[in-house]
Amino acid sequence: MAAAPTPADLLPLLERIATALERAAPPSVSKVDTSAADAFLWGPERRLIPVPKVNRVEIGLLTGIDRARDTLVENTERFAKGLPANNALLWGARGMGKSSLVKAAQAEINGRRAEGTDGTNLAMKLVEIHREDIEALPELMSLLRDDPHRWLVFCDDLSFDADDTSYKSLKTALDGGIEGRPENVLFYATSNRRHLLAREMVENERSTAINPGEAVEEKVSLSDRFGLWLGFHKCSQDEYLAMISAYAERYGLTAEPERLRAEALEWATTRGSRSGRTAFQFIQDLAGRLGQRLEGV
Repeated sequence: MAAAPTPADLLPLLERIATALERAAPPSVSKVDTSAADAFLWGPERRLIPVPKVNRVEIGLLTGIDRARDTLVENTERFAKGLPANNALLWGARGMGKSSLVKAAQAEINGRRAEGTDGTNLAMKLVEIHREDIEALPELMSLLRDDPHRWLVFCDDLSFDADDTSYKSLKTALDGGIEGRPENVLFYATSNRRHLLAREMVENERSTAINPGEAVEEKVSLSDRFGLWLGFHKCSQDEYLAMISAYAERYGLTAEPERLRAEALEWATTRGSRSGRTAFQFIQDLAGRLGQRLEGV
């Protein structure tokens, strides 16, 4: 009969078990000085990473989306003042300034506000969470709950594919669970899909569920958590040319109007697209050919 193991025999085994448990356990959420920057990234390490310089476009250069721009800025300003405001879903055509508008709205509102000594006018913060990290959104909400600043949590190009269940974390975060959504947090997302879910994903749920109607409703209802829906559609030729003119004037690019128009239209034709992104790409090419730098880019 083998002798019973001694404590010394068990120690290596216990150390291996402890090491395995440490690896399996989620890392602790680390805090950061939220006054260090006006924008942050939230990554898989579950910590806020300051962004010293945000890649953004001046709000005055976002042409062709006037109604969406004014609506989002108004909603953002109400939130910054501590008034009721809605989570917003910006959906629609690619390259029409959805993510640019979110970043520009934050800068616009902060530019209107003076820093207050009593803390009531602290700068509004922006934190971007990547689509792949959306399951950590509830933890981010919890971390921000007690921060004195007001926060825009932003997810760019948000959508969900088949067999993806992380959308449940988003629903929980938007509803706030038993505690409710933090009063100082608002969620903005951009997507090419109005309902965030692929059509085949919804159809698969319909075909395999015991109650197809309820299964589809469960997934489509995700978009209902956003009180504000802003649609972005492909721009017309006139809107596209107005974008070109606004960019050229802003960056001091001198070009003969008819030549500028012809080259801009040719640029859009070769790419099969007219959008704000296409317009700015043309401006970058034009500036390069003219040997001029684009200030702030």
